Amino acid sequence: FSSIYCLHAFRHEPEPTCPRHLQRSSFQQVYTCMHGDEVILLLICLIFSGREVIQSTKEAMVALQRENPSLQPVLAIIQAGKDDNLLEINEKMAGKIGLSITQICLPKECTEDEILEEILKLNEDPRVHGVCLHLPPASLTSRVLNTIKPEKDVDGISDLNMGRLVRGDMSKGFVPPTASAVMELLERHEPPLTGKTVLLVGGEGPLGVALQCLIERSGMVALKSHGSSEVLQRQVMQADAVVLLQTGHMNLPPTWIKPGAAVISFEPSLMTDDHAAEMSSQPKIGHLIAAYRMQNVVRSSSHWLHEQQYKAWRLRSLKLQPLTPVPSDIEISRAQTPKPVDQLAEEIGLLPEELEAYGRTKAKVRLSMLDRLHAQPDGKYVLVAGITPTPLGEGKSTVTIGLVQALSAHLKLNSFACLRQPSQGPTFGVKGGAAGGGYAQVIPMEEFNLHLTGDIHAITAANNLVAAAIDARMLHEATQSDKALYNRLVPSVNGVRRFSPIQIARLRRLGIDKTDPGSLMPEEVSAFVRLDLDPSKVTWQRVVDTNDRFLRKITVGQASTEKGQMRETGFDIAVASEIMAILALADSLSDMKNRLARMVVGTSRSGQPVTAEDLGVSGALAVLMKDAIKPTLMQTLEGTPVFVHAGPFANIAHGNSSVLADKLALKLVGRNGFVVTEAGFGADIGMEKFFNIKCRASGLRPNVVVLVATVRALKMHGGGPNVSAGAPLPREYIDENLDLVAGGCRSNLRKQIQIAHLFGVPVVVALNVFKTDTQAEIDLVCQIAKECGASDAVPCHHWAQGGRGSLELAQAVNEATSRPNNFQFLYNLEIPIVEKIRTIAQKVYGADDIELSPEAKAKIDYYNQQGFGTLPICMAKTHLSLSHMPEKKGAPTGFILPIRDVRASIGAGFIYPLVGTMSTMPGLPTRPCFYDIDLDPVTEEITGLF
Repeated sequence: FSSIYCLHAFRHEPEPTCPRHLQRSSFQQVYTCMHGDEVILLLICLIFSGREVIQSTKEAMVALQRENPSLQPVLAIIQAGKDDNLLEINEKMAGKIGLSITQICLPKECTEDEILEEILKLNEDPRVHGVCLHLPPASLTSRVLNTIKPEKDVDGISDLNMGRLVRGDMSKGFVPPTASAVMELLERHEPPLTGKTVLLVGGEGPLGVALQCLIERSGMVALKSHGSSEVLQRQVMQADAVVLLQTGHMNLPPTWIKPGAAVISFEPSLMTDDHAAEMSSQPKIGHLIAAYRMQNVVRSSSHWLHEQQYKAWRLRSLKLQPLTPVPSDIEISRAQTPKPVDQLAEEIGLLPEELEAYGRTKAKVRLSMLDRLHAQPDGKYVLVAGITPTPLGEGKSTVTIGLVQALSAHLKLNSFACLRQPSQGPTFGVKGGAAGGGYAQVIPMEEFNLHLTGDIHAITAANNLVAAAIDARMLHEATQSDKALYNRLVPSVNGVRRFSPIQIARLRRLGIDKTDPGSLMPEEVSAFVRLDLDPSKVTWQRVVDTNDRFLRKITVGQASTEKGQMRETGFDIAVASEIMAILALADSLSDMKNRLARMVVGTSRSGQPVTAEDLGVSGALAVLMKDAIKPTLMQTLEGTPVFVHAGPFANIAHGNSSVLADKLALKLVGRNGFVVTEAGFGADIGMEKFFNIKCRASGLRPNVVVLVATVRALKMHGGGPNVSAGAPLPREYIDENLDLVAGGCRSNLRKQIQIAHLFGVPVVVALNVFKTDTQAEIDLVCQIAKECGASDAVPCHHWAQGGRGSLELAQAVNEATSRPNNFQFLYNLEIPIVEKIRTIAQKVYGADDIELSPEAKAKIDYYNQQGFGTLPICMAKTHLSLSHMPEKKGAPTGFILPIRDVRASIGAGFIYPLVGTMSTMPGLPTRPCFYDIDLDPVTEEITGLF
């Protein structure tokens, strides 16, 4: 309970307590003293119980906890030295409301850095909803005050909260509790002080500013004391109320007080020593201030809960001014100024704490967002696939980006693109970048195409750590006894030997239920220390993110220090690593860690699979990958959001961006929004794997497939001449040829539409228009596509026009998502591996049957024996034909699909049969792209990327 010193001039004993005051939960206590010529001053101590504040705050707290039972707000008090008075007062108020208090006691002479360190910890602690600084005035520097997050500044002392108060915008800010207490007393004063003068004595700083604003906003006139003693005396004698803040040693004689004026004081500067001593035993104003502080903590909690809810987008699109002729991709990218990534994040409803910025234009998004929005309905899920492409590619990425630009920037529908991260190998090799093209790009394109946020480097480090662990383990097992191995694997540290958690897990898998290293029998020690990897059956290779053909086959262990432990191995390109496929399919950090542990790196001499967990390396892999699992947020040329995450090979892996990026995006766009993701290569490869592998892993179901076609590719499938990268296009592809177009539509396009319908998903055909296409060719494609079962077929001009050029596609997709969707998988996981392969070959590729090599049969038997028979199938086949023969275009039939070998990515969770020879390490051409790539050392601008 709090005491406010209130002075009135009277002649006699105190007046009876006013019933109105009783109704306001207040009462009066009177002290008298003599001063001067027998003038009687009555010192009236107005004590507020604060019941109204406490009761209303408690009711608000109960309402919050009714909706969020786990909510338990905490107020943190940082103080210098050990002073429990403030803690006791605040704990008393907090206890009545149901809050918790934590006290942080710093040294009495604490430094600014020590204070800042504690504030920064509290800023990041989600349990803390209020921070109170109980520090000497000298410690309350601007740096300290403004380090507190404004949403936790329940004392309202930061510049931002003070600015909000001055502006009158208190929707997010807080009134200082002391100012609230003073205003409560002024507004309860009888007679009312409306239009009267209130003098503020002392109290420079935030509190004085706050009170001045609040007093004037309440209809009173606020004056600040200043000048000499004579001026102060004149001001006090004219004031209808005096508020004494921090007056220091200033003496304010009671004779200065105007009869009937109210005096609110935080120190007994108006009393004689006797009365000051008597008043010191009374409850202080701190109790009322504490009650208002608790009210602010509950308001902070309410704000926090509101911030956790889904927010409607406030996306500001960037304007495009397309030029003719269309400039180079990097010129277009550089001509547009992207929004700061934190601004983009705010526009789409991400919280500041969910963002980890990597420079100005890209940021990682934390997976905690999924927990925050777990109850939010998903948006609509759109897959962009394509017909069987030419070696030049048909523009699935540009269609994806053009579509989301049209949806968000033009139709004002929330949409997100989810793209794969490109490998630097093709960027410097022959293909170039993968940020889209023309006026449908992700920007900045040079950042997208190069290091991005380092995910591929993390994969490279993790992959090569496994490779190093394999060779080191084989060397040590070959050159040491069981006892020596055991002593090194389980060393004595300070006289104590203990197993690490990952070693205990290995003991459990071996059926050894022991935790004391000294209790293992010799045969148990031998089983524990010896993986006994067969060097000829090690399947794990090293990786590098460069096209380097001379690393396809290498010999390791040639140095004399490796004691003759030579073996042949090789390098893959980094994106072919199983760790990349795991990154793309994991749905949480825990899931990724478990998948990494399950990776099979080879086979022991007894025929047992050896895993990364057996090597003891899986925990370290999770550490290397802990940041890579977070999707990277970027934007398109028109300022619409993009997630860039993962980029597994589309032949030996599934060729899709990550499950997590899709899940995050589906929550952010809202029920009526769109997430558009892309599948690698043609629909027979990328789309089939998207459905049968990615959708099984994610539990997500697509609403529509956008099937990308080009007149160029359709002419090729209709019987046109061969198309080669780097060679001029034959005349058939430049001049109008309706017969070739029709032939391609009725063969390859029809077949790819049928493949999508196998899964029960509607198809919209997007014709990516090139400048050499004629209107007759465009009309013919759209007509035949609809005849072949497409829900719609539309031309797209996004490369030249941006989102405006894909408006027709956006409208068609929006309409198609409202149609019935009967999604189904192509096969049941329980059927045998051979039957799953046969189903894909016959129903998707059009083969008559499959033919297994002896090696493939043996591998299938082995995988069945090891319990891997229920995994989905990831076919490794050429992307240049529906068959296994790249030269066979259109929709070949009557062929037998040869299965040369069958391998497994157990961590990623699929079996991959090899149809023909699959290169997992590209080579450089005679003239790689890097001939044109350069850096201006003055401007640091990159040239030559495309």
